[in-house]
Amino acid sequence: MSRISVLLWLSAIVLRAAGFTADSARGERLFQSLSCIQCHSVNGTGGSSAPDLGRIEDRGFTPSSLAATMWNHAPAMWASMRERQITAGELDLQSAQDLLAFFYAARFFEEPGDAGRGKHAFQSRGCAGCHGLTSAVNPKAKPVSQWQALANPLALVDAMSNHRAEMLAESGAKGAALPRLNVRDLTDILVYLRNLPETRSSAGLFRIDVTGADQRVFQSAGCAKCHQTVEALAQNVRGKTLTGIAVEMWNHAPSMAAGAPLAPLALGEMQALVSSFWAVKFFEDAGSPKVGARVFAAKRCGACHQNASSGAPQLPIAGREFSGAAMLSVLWKHGPNMLDRMNTKGLAWPRFEGMQMSDLIAYLNARHP
Repeated sequence: MSRISVLLWLSAIVLRAAGFTADSARGERLFQSLSCIQCHSVNGTGGSSAPDLGRIEDRGFTPSSLAATMWNHAPAMWASMRERQITAGELDLQSAQDLLAFFYAARFFEEPGDAGRGKHAFQSRGCAGCHGLTSAVNPKAKPVSQWQALANPLALVDAMSNHRAEMLAESGAKGAALPRLNVRDLTDILVYLRNLPETRSSAGLFRIDVTGADQRVFQSAGCAKCHQTVEALAQNVRGKTLTGIAVEMWNHAPSMAAGAPLAPLALGEMQALVSSFWAVKFFEDAGSPKVGARVFAAKRCGACHQNASSGAPQLPIAGREFSGAAMLSVLWKHGPNMLDRMNTKGLAWPRFEGMQMSDLIAYLNARHP
């Protein structure tokens, strides 16, 4: 299985006040104990009767689109589990969050990259001019084999931010502008570098640990000079992965350097900063409540969830919050019984496309009376 260990301590200071914790080490164990591994594999490890979740070509999932995919696949999955006599374990909300953290560690929420393109980009963007693969080319630049950022997405953001002054100085000394990157460039470069013989077996750690109400780092890092508030910055990076945020840090280096000098952030401070403006919105993954209301009606959710005689909980309801992880937990715990009831009523199992699950989550979280 994946050797990357991810521990996310995410405290909501954007939209949600409740804390969020997720641990990919626990998620990896769940992937085995829930018997997912009997059919699915991740990067070649596991079963072969279902897709390898680490090598699906159309990745770039979000938490809600992953929940939608599992929801659509659920009836066939349950039939296969009955045929194989596989007993499903428990998947509560915390466990679902851990499972999502495991998928994040496996880069399931990133676009797929290409090592060949990455090798070319590493050369053409000038990275190889300073960074050797195993030994130093420039005494000021670590070789790739010593990069913590390869296995730690948060360290990647940290590096793109804290080393901008040195990178700008080196580019200026060579009479060149800092090359701009896009998300595909960096994704490809990372895939190339992570699959080198010297780096392939390296383990990593991804940790976010922050107090929910603390905006100290946002102020001390100088972010407020341009972004005003954490909420404003959160809107700017909505939907981006940490690779995308690292690209933003890189491309904004010249304009940020033009302002007042900023002190480098310690890794723990970067964790707090990124958690404050990125993590909660990314994992909540809510869309449009207005569109979600139409999805709720079109999928005939109200036939049970707005019918007291059905025995199903009333939805939407004030005080109950939903996310991609919550939808996974509900599906796992109540889905088979839900399917039986729908078959009895002659209702089709709902399927979700595009942003429909994300919009439905937003509608359910609108706290209607």
